[in-house]
Amino acid sequence: MKDIRVASGAGTTKNVRAIRTPGGLSVRIDPRAALVVLVLVAVAVGAGVVLIGSGDFPIAPGDVVATLLGNGTAAHEFIVRDLRLPRAIVGLLVGASLAVSGAVFQSISRNPLGSPDVIGFGQGATVGALTSIVLFQGGALAVAGGAVVGGLVTGVVVYLLAWKRGVHGYRLVLVGIGVAAVLTAVNHYLLTKANLVDAARATVWMTGSLDGRDWTQVWPLLVTFVVLFPVVLAQARPLRVLEMGDDAAHALGVRVERTRLVLMGSGVLLMAAATAAAGPIAFVALSAPQLARRLTRAPGPNIAATAAMGAALLLVADWAAASLLGDRQLPVGVVTAVLGGCYLLWLLVTERRAGRV
Repeated sequence: MKDIRVASGAGTTKNVRAIRTPGGLSVRIDPRAALVVLVLVAVAVGAGVVLIGSGDFPIAPGDVVATLLGNGTAAHEFIVRDLRLPRAIVGLLVGASLAVSGAVFQSISRNPLGSPDVIGFGQGATVGALTSIVLFQGGALAVAGGAVVGGLVTGVVVYLLAWKRGVHGYRLVLVGIGVAAVLTAVNHYLLTKANLVDAARATVWMTGSLDGRDWTQVWPLLVTFVVLFPVVLAQARPLRVLEMGDDAAHALGVRVERTRLVLMGSGVLLMAAATAAAGPIAFVALSAPQLARRLTRAPGPNIAATAAMGAALLLVADWAAASLLGDRQLPVGVVTAVLGGCYLLWLLVTERRAGRV
């Protein structure tokens, strides 16, 4: 194990730690990035414990932890494990999934605005869910399936429309924004065709909420994340190289289109699964990767830190939504939209001052 110094942009250098395993594999670890991941995981777990203890029957954090470890009373076991724990787990997984999806598309497009809820994939999932609700009066499982199918179909359409001897960043963003506008109009049309009951149900779903989530939402989302997160993590180095452009990536031995297709497919599936579980929760995919990048001060997508940031961000927002207005609980999508809108304005001002927009 030894410390080395590498360039980190703007003429600065930073310390990283190289560890060589007994099999000869060399692993590079950035101590700051590792610390950021640990802190964000602690924040996410702490927010989850506080969230589980909040509600009409408040439970102290110590009692929540004791119950999770199997030492709680029968009442606490029922409230924590059956009623509130699934909501917290769904929040963790949805936040992490959206954040990783956002990191993938921002790196592929080389644009901080290249988020799946900006370039149409979230709107596509919403079209699929609304089609199930309005046209087929589908149940929860059908709505989730419609969201996944809608997100995947939109991903294919955007990819094909953006293809011209490869998929380049600005073309992907511009095509995605155009597709998002069309799909938003489709969503509005579907709402006008719905009866009063279905329209109310669709409006609630479109807001994005973790309220009422149970174990039936946990398992599909958990399986999706467990399968796809290692795929994205394994592609972190090629994804970092893709940020330098296709020509540089080709020169460094990256199979550009294959890598891009695998990453885009994984990102769309993560976003669609998260939307199916909790509805379209805005701006987590946009803000979490950029916040993680600024905290780690490291180049590249920072997949682990981004996932931890997304999980912490969504659980803190859900706690705020449940606590700020007393008995009048807000959907978490409202809180993330307000925070994300402020972040987007700040990002646009920063990019404009830097001369990039």
